[in-house]
Amino acid sequence: MLNQFSRTQLLIGKEGMETLQNSRIAVFGIGGVGGFAVEALVRSGVKTFDLFDDDLVCLTNLNRQVIATRKTVGKYKVDVMKERILEINPKCTVNIYKTFFLPNNSVEVDFSQYDYVIDAVDTISAKIELVLRAEEANVPIISAMGAGNKMDPTKLEITDIYKTSMCPLARVMRRELRKRGVKKLKVIYSTEKPLELFKDKGNSCRTNCICPQAAKRTCTIRRDIPGSNSFVPSTTGLIAASEVVRDLTQIA
Repeated sequence: MLNQFSRTQLLIGKEGMETLQNSRIAVFGIGGVGGFAVEALVRSGVKTFDLFDDDLVCLTNLNRQVIATRKTVGKYKVDVMKERILEINPKCTVNIYKTFFLPNNSVEVDFSQYDYVIDAVDTISAKIELVLRAEEANVPIISAMGAGNKMDPTKLEITDIYKTSMCPLARVMRRELRKRGVKKLKVIYSTEKPLELFKDKGNSCRTNCICPQAAKRTCTIRRDIPGSNSFVPSTTGLIAASEVVRDLTQIA
């Protein structure tokens, strides 16, 4: 019988479809990358999600985040993403956590319950902890490297962290994971050289922050505030979702 996933089932078969529907995916960071990853996974048939993000939708998110509209500015990203998921598939189970994942609260998350983890956060300490916890629980993880300051989505690649080059974030991750004895990590990264940003104080988040007042954190706490667009983060998220689907269903 035809249903909303019939076209996907033509590609991955009934068994593959059942695998996705029975999988539980944790996504850390529901921004430009994570939001599109979730969007693709729910449309692929995944029915159970755990979403982690303490951020609110900001006006500056409208240029790249699938959950960002004028109506959602000021709302928690996980709340908006949950509502969007259920509008696509009301049969989904969506667990949301308005928390900023870090080493000091990582023990609160039971990674053994997940079939896959997507790392779409931009804090190095959080990314490292996600990798360590997923490895400890023997759960597959895919980690997104820096999508900011890039303009060419065709430069994105999937590889092991120790085969990356050019990306400043990947360089730090390689060094820190090597120190911790991590042997491998599937990542999405860009071979594009980061672009030099146009300096405009009037257009700076650091000097003219407009984050919603209830935000627990603002982008001004970052050492550098990257430029971004609608196509590199989104493509990164879609690639992450495609890897999750292919790995879970074992479809080449």
